[in-house]
Formats: sequence, structure tokens, C-alpha cells
Amino acid sequence: MEEVRQNKMATDSVKKLFWKLGLPMIISMVLQALYNVVDSVFVANMQGTGAFANEALTIAFPVQIMIIAVSVGTGVGLNALLSKNLGERNTEKVNAVAGNGIFLCLIIYAVFLFFGLFLSDWFIGLFSTNADVIKMGAAYLRICVCFSLGSIGFAVYERFLQATGKTIFSTIAQISGAVTNIVLDYVFIFPLGLGVEGAAWATIIGQFVSLFIAMALHYCLNKEICGHPKHIRPRLAIIKAVYKIGISAALMQALLSVMMAGMNAILGSANADSTVLVGSFGIYYKIQQIALFSAFGLSNTIITVLSFNYGMKDKERSLACVKYGIIDTLITTLIITALFEIIAVPLSELFALSGGSSSVLVDVCAKATRIASLSFVFMGFNVAVQGVLQALGYAVKPLITAFLRLVLFTFPVAYLFTLSVDVINVVWWTFPIAEVLTCIVSAVFLRQAIKTKIDEI
Repeated sequence: MEEVRQNKMATDSVKKLFWKLGLPMIISMVLQALYNVVDSVFVANMQGTGAFANEALTIAFPVQIMIIAVSVGTGVGLNALLSKNLGERNTEKVNAVAGNGIFLCLIIYAVFLFFGLFLSDWFIGLFSTNADVIKMGAAYLRICVCFSLGSIGFAVYERFLQATGKTIFSTIAQISGAVTNIVLDYVFIFPLGLGVEGAAWATIIGQFVSLFIAMALHYCLNKEICGHPKHIRPRLAIIKAVYKIGISAALMQALLSVMMAGMNAILGSANADSTVLVGSFGIYYKIQQIALFSAFGLSNTIITVLSFNYGMKDKERSLACVKYGIIDTLITTLIITALFEIIAVPLSELFALSGGSSSVLVDVCAKATRIASLSFVFMGFNVAVQGVLQALGYAVKPLITAFLRLVLFTFPVAYLFTLSVDVINVVWWTFPIAEVLTCIVSAVFLRQAIKTKIDEI
């Protein structure tokens, strides 16, 4: 069984592999982004308290992003190490890496459990003085964090399946959890009247459904990785190797929350209606997650396939991985751009359900979506290059590109646009400009990586 899978990963058409593995990963990542969006849409329509509930979830969101960031960073490191050692056919090392992945999952959960038990009220209170918001936000955050083992655990077992090419199984698990979340959101919030706590429990149950299905599929079908408990013991060298690769991915995810906070502050200080400006950005940000996480899905595919073939020291296939990984990402983001240009208005209306949204807000959001969506192709290239760099063992360079596109090239440009009398219409060009500037740096990093890593095989 092991030999068959390894041969497929090593000999199947690289072009075929990218679509076979990439599509499930795209679906999985988009579904991951939809968890919080679904909660927001449902709670926003709660009678009487919808506005407070939506604010509560918004305040809690950075902590959820941090859980995702740490989990994704750990998962990326595990995926790269597992794929590399599978390519080298080092079974002992593969099992040791997997065991350390489970160990890290438990440690990460313990840290967030402490936060959820003792710091939830304090955190929400930092951003609001409204008693209703604090009460709902703390309740939601406490449940989501204290029971985050489902989310953290799935991030690990998902990578076990992805590293061996079984991405369809991880996607099945993710879809099952997402559907569970959507159904229970409605049942808990409306018929049962559980409010934000219902939304939190719906999310948690959905995440555990994904975890249990992924675990079942892994232990029953994933014979390339041994699941014996004896491998669940810490090895400092493996943990360091995981985070040497994964730390940049974790920090890249964390930078998303930094960008959100920074843009909210910049837009809020502009000489314009902050409700419209900041509100439009909030709606657009949720919409653009579809494109961003699609690119992340293909980036994860690059990490999986390229790490495997680079581990086998196959120069020709490694170069093909880079080529098709970037091309497929560009095609995907181009399609999403065209789609968003066409349906910008209905998308804006869908995400403007938080109560009393004016036609002006929807119009501005549609304009923002159409302009900012022009950045998606360039964003796709940058994220794809990040995946290439991570697969080849770079840690700092992927982080540099993320910092450039999310902070250094974004905040100054956005601030300059806020000085314009037409800020409400022009500030959205910030995102295409930032992504284009980052592309220049990414292209340089890519060329250097190919020359120093792949060409030397």
C-alpha cells in the first residue's frame, strides 16, 4: 500500500496531481473561512439584539484567528516534514513527526484552554463598555476557545491525510463539519433561542464532527503513517523543524488580524462617514476570504507535492511543481476575480445583513469589491510563491512577503488615500497596489530559490 501511494506521488503527472489534490484543499480552506462568516450571518438576524451580537462576534474574532494561525502554522510544518520524509521513504521519521504533531496539538489546546477559562471576559472588556456586548462576547469566546480542541485537532489530522495525497478525505471531513455548523446555527439560534451561545455550540460541534471523521479516515485508511501511541512523545529536533517551516505560516495568518485592526483604525480616522467606510471594509474583508483561502488551498498543495518531490531530489518534477502550482493559482484567482466583478452587488447585500444597512453602504461595498478584487491575481502569485518557499525550507522569506503585502505596502498607501476628498471611492486601490509591489519582491525570491535549491539537485 505504501509503495503504491509513494509511486503515485512520485510518478503521476504533476499537472494532474495539482488539480486532484488542489481542488479538495481549496474547498477545505474556503469552508474553514465560512465557519465564522456563517455564525455572523445568523446572529446578525437575531431579533432585537442582532447588532450587539454581531459586534460581540467581531470583537471575539481576533482570538479565533489566532487559534487558526497557530494551528495552520503547526499544520504547514507537519505537512512539509511528512511529505519530505515520505518522499525519502523514511518510515521511522514519518511516524515520529506524526506523533509530535499530536503532542503539539494537545499543548496548543492547553494554552488556549487557560485563556478561555480565565481571560475571556477581560479580553472582550478591552474593546467594549456595553454590558450586553461584553456578556455575549465573553460567552461566545469562552465556549469557542475552551472547546477549540476540535479545530486544533482537525488541523493536525487534516495534514496527515493531505501529506499522503488523500485530500478528498480531509475535504469530506471538512464539508461534514461545515454542514453541521450551518444546520445547528439555525436550530440553536432561532427555534431553540440560544442566541450567541447557540452559535458557539454550533461551531464547536461542527469542528468536532470534522475532527472525528478525519481521525476515523486516518486510522482506518492512512496506512503510510502509523498511529501507534508510542510515537506521541516530544522530540525537540522535530518540534524545532516543524516551527522552522511553520512559524512563518502562523505569523502570516496572524498578520491578517493586524491588517484588519490597522485598516479599521486608518479608515476610522478618515474624513468620511466611518460607518460606511469601515462597514464596507468589513463586508469586503469577509467576501475576499473566498479568494484568499482558495489561494492558500493551492499553496498547501504546492507544499505537499513540491516537498515530496524535492525530498526525492527530482529536479524535473520539482520545477514542474513550481510551474503548475503558480499557473493553477493564477487561473483560480482570475476566475474568482471575474465572478466577483459580476456579482459584487448581491454579494455585498448578502453580507450586509447586520441590521439597518443603508443602500449607500451596499453601493460602496460593491465598488470596493470590484476595485479590490483586481488584486486577487497578484495576491495569488504572492501566496503561491510563499508556498514554494515554505516547501523548500525557507522560513523568513515567506514571512517577509506576507508582511509587505499586509502591512508595509498597505498601511502607508491606505493612509495617503484617506487624505483624498474622494477617499470613499479611491481607498480600495490600496489592495491592488500593495499586491503588485509585493509581486516584484516575490519574483526575486522565487528566482533565487530555484537557483539555489532546485537547480542544485
